[in-house]
Amino acid sequence: MAHSQNINPKSDCIPEYAELHCLTNFSFQRGASCPEELVERAHALGYTALAITDECSVAGVVRAHVEAKKRGVKLLLGAEFYFHLSETRPEAGGFKLIALAHNMAGWGNLCEFITAARRKAVKGSYAVSWQDSDFSLLQNCEILLVPSNAITFEATNSYLTRARGLFGTHLWLAAELLHGLDDALWLHMLQRASTLTGVPLVAAGNVHIHVRSRKPLQDLITAVRLGRPVSECGFELQANAEAHLRSRERLEAIYPVELLANTLVVAERCTFNLDELRYQYPVETVLPGLNPAQTLRHFTAEGARVRYAKGLPEKVAQQVEEELALITELKYEMYFLTVHDIVQFARCRGILCQGRGSAANSAVCYCLGITEVNPVDGNLLFARFISRERNEPPDIDVDFEHDRREEVIQYIYQKYGRDRAAIAATVVTYRPRSAIRDVGKALGVPEALIDKFAKEHFWFDGEGAMADHLMRAGLDPNDAHIGQWLALTRQLLGFPRHLSQHTGGFVLTQGKLTRLVPVENASMVDRSIIQWDKDDLDAMGLLKVDVLALGMLSAIRRCLDLVGLQRGTPLRMQDIPLGDGATYDMICAADTVGVFQIESRAQMSMLPRLKPRCFYDLVVEVAIVRPGPIQGGMVHPYLQARKNPGNVTYPSKALQEALSRTLGIPIFQEQVMQIAILAANFSPGEADELRRSMAAWKRSGGVHRFHDRLVNQMVKNGYEPEFAESIFKQILGFGEYGFPESHAASFAQLAYASSWLKCHHPACFLAALLNSQPMGFYPPAQLVYDAKRNGVEVLAIDVTVSGWDCTMEAQAVRLGLCLVSGLSQPAARRITAARTGIPFTSTEDLALRAALDAGDLKALAAADALAALSGHRRQQVWDASALKTPPPLLKGVPVQEELLQLPAASEGEEVVFDYAATGFTLRRHPLSILRNQLSKMRLLTSSQMHDLPSGRLVRACGIVTARQQPPTAKGVVFITLEDETGSVNVIVWKSLREQQRAQALKSRLLAVYGVW
Repeated sequence: MAHSQNINPKSDCIPEYAELHCLTNFSFQRGASCPEELVERAHALGYTALAITDECSVAGVVRAHVEAKKRGVKLLLGAEFYFHLSETRPEAGGFKLIALAHNMAGWGNLCEFITAARRKAVKGSYAVSWQDSDFSLLQNCEILLVPSNAITFEATNSYLTRARGLFGTHLWLAAELLHGLDDALWLHMLQRASTLTGVPLVAAGNVHIHVRSRKPLQDLITAVRLGRPVSECGFELQANAEAHLRSRERLEAIYPVELLANTLVVAERCTFNLDELRYQYPVETVLPGLNPAQTLRHFTAEGARVRYAKGLPEKVAQQVEEELALITELKYEMYFLTVHDIVQFARCRGILCQGRGSAANSAVCYCLGITEVNPVDGNLLFARFISRERNEPPDIDVDFEHDRREEVIQYIYQKYGRDRAAIAATVVTYRPRSAIRDVGKALGVPEALIDKFAKEHFWFDGEGAMADHLMRAGLDPNDAHIGQWLALTRQLLGFPRHLSQHTGGFVLTQGKLTRLVPVENASMVDRSIIQWDKDDLDAMGLLKVDVLALGMLSAIRRCLDLVGLQRGTPLRMQDIPLGDGATYDMICAADTVGVFQIESRAQMSMLPRLKPRCFYDLVVEVAIVRPGPIQGGMVHPYLQARKNPGNVTYPSKALQEALSRTLGIPIFQEQVMQIAILAANFSPGEADELRRSMAAWKRSGGVHRFHDRLVNQMVKNGYEPEFAESIFKQILGFGEYGFPESHAASFAQLAYASSWLKCHHPACFLAALLNSQPMGFYPPAQLVYDAKRNGVEVLAIDVTVSGWDCTMEAQAVRLGLCLVSGLSQPAARRITAARTGIPFTSTEDLALRAALDAGDLKALAAADALAALSGHRRQQVWDASALKTPPPLLKGVPVQEELLQLPAASEGEEVVFDYAATGFTLRRHPLSILRNQLSKMRLLTSSQMHDLPSGRLVRACGIVTARQQPPTAKGVVFITLEDETGSVNVIVWKSLREQQRAQALKSRLLAVYGVW
């Protein structure tokens, strides 16, 4: 941030000033400074107060509030609205209305007004007018009117008089003097209007940037908003850089002193602070005659009787009592009851769901049916979930079937109403490619060059690599125009683009949510979002219920249904037998394509070494292939300890309690906390503070403040200094990537269930996975190839028998019409309905009876789905192309003409068509067709390399099925190649990635040479 200008502290000789009109970058493509920058600058300039007044929005006020508390700046909270005087003649000008909340009532009214304006319009816009808007909602607000330069003196007087009737003595006429040529004349006109109408005049700055050096970026985002180059924006651009936070000396030279003094009057009337917000949770779920604590205890006891039919174990009973006491003390009962209610609704509808994350540390959550980690089997640490010292809202994440989650979302809306329930926002920010494209277009760079530069830049490159990519794209970063493109792109990175919806975080209130924060339409039908994101909610202490989507739950439910149909009796999740040897054999062999969590190449590499043979082994497996344990140097010591568990020693009996389950190696976040509690006398809450600082240490270094406390106390308790230091280094190694054991246990349950289904019902599992796309690590092609390698028979898409979904025919999988690229579900439904009872006799018969258009037929022919009616694919395409929409008189009448018979395509051509239409082929693998040629090039198959000794130089070739570069990989790219016999994992070091960037990052068919 630039701070080269003179800073003017408050003094007797310079008038005090409060800025009353200031936009942040949450007025998307208008403001060019973030809220924190504006607050910091206002503090440096000695302003009495700063108003944040984004356009029909309060999306940036929480960030400003947090910064203002740090710096002791008085913050005024409001919003700006624009009114056209004439909807049919926008050139007639209009007013900006700035509303600033006096108090809690004014804030609530402002939020209601914004909600009403946003709800009347499509996502991203709002609607206000003098005729239709309810201005009574702006009571308890200070109102500033800013007329545009296009408005006439008479119109100004007319609307000021009308506004005076609406807002009375809380109305001001704002003079915004930005060093224009007609400033003196404009001020004179405003003074005359003020005198004639009795509306007092006040100074305001129309601030869009915190310092004048942001002007180029402000021009650029204006061009982005208008959708044309900066050079063509003309008078739409601000004439100068005066719309920044100006020094009080400069303001004194521009405005009459009484106008500056009036800003203080306005600021004094506005006393509202966001800390005044009081959040009340809904009480619908409280049982009649009981209070929330009694209701929670009732449901917990009821659930415990179901979970523990033979009686509640003493250890669990004690844990439940301790948790209920703390939940009641912190007044979180309603939160648990709400989540319990949502989960019960899902279960009643047959929707699979499961809580995860730190909530799985809670015995109460287990008894309520929210989570599935049994306290008897787990090693729960409730402080990881809720602690008295932290005193922050709990966070319960519940996964639901991804294609049925909408039922749960609509249940919540129906139960609480649109004015009491909404989804949290997510602030979508500029990333490298989007910034490159928007800046390039605004600067008038040719589209071809923009596309070339953007495609050269990948997410992992970082902004530092942009200059290299410019040169690679044939551009000179030293060229002034190109240099400006690069500089502005870097400035734009991280700027808000728009508000989207959170993945499923619901905010619910007892009173009207719309009086706490505005609610607006989401882009999805029947969805609404608030204007604050997750971080804002955390800062304000608002509870959020996370209703998340998980594709594997959909796949498991579908698979259970298919298996139940085949065997004639229902199969439920709880019917899956535990400890199945054949399932663990499959897991140890890394035959886990398509299963949950342990299907990645990194997991497949670990499975044969870790050799999971029980459920807890799976918990460790899920957690250990993570950056935290890897960076902390815990993986290889753990594997060594598994080979010789008898040789594991512990520095004390206390730490043996924490570490014995992982053979002396801390793998989970809870273990780090337990070490702090058992070896360094931390309280559970203090240990959680350590865990939280551990997650943020890279950003703030906060974990180091615990170094002396942890190390010194461990030494005092008899541990060797070297050991204490090594424990602290392991804690640092976790960084922000440590994994909670409770979360790993929740995921391990789904990993086992999906593995059992794949092992014992592979055909049903494949069909379920295909019907649940998009989801998971692998696309349909890899799922189909893997299933075929495991003996599953897969039948082609056939318009005469295929339904929309993939189905079972005996023990074979019949591919569904859902896999046909370009075919809509309504068209597929018409096909299945039309063929009921009477089979199709030809492609023409199909088209007529199912009312298919040329696009539908072309998609079916391209997917080879018309083979039963037209023969080979070329004939299908010909027949489909010949069918045109007939005139009304001939509708439904077959056309009699001589058929043309075409020769069939070659196998290679058919395979190419298969990939284009469905993404895979049931014919021979492409590499099998090329094998003779590849063998001459000494390119081996996956199976040929399987038993080769390590260290040998080899050549391989395959279709690229995956590219990964984890943030912790230091530039290494992991590529998976697939051939006709299996997969080959390729590690590409950063130096080679840059040397052969196009091949490594863009090739679809790739040959590699390296060390096996």
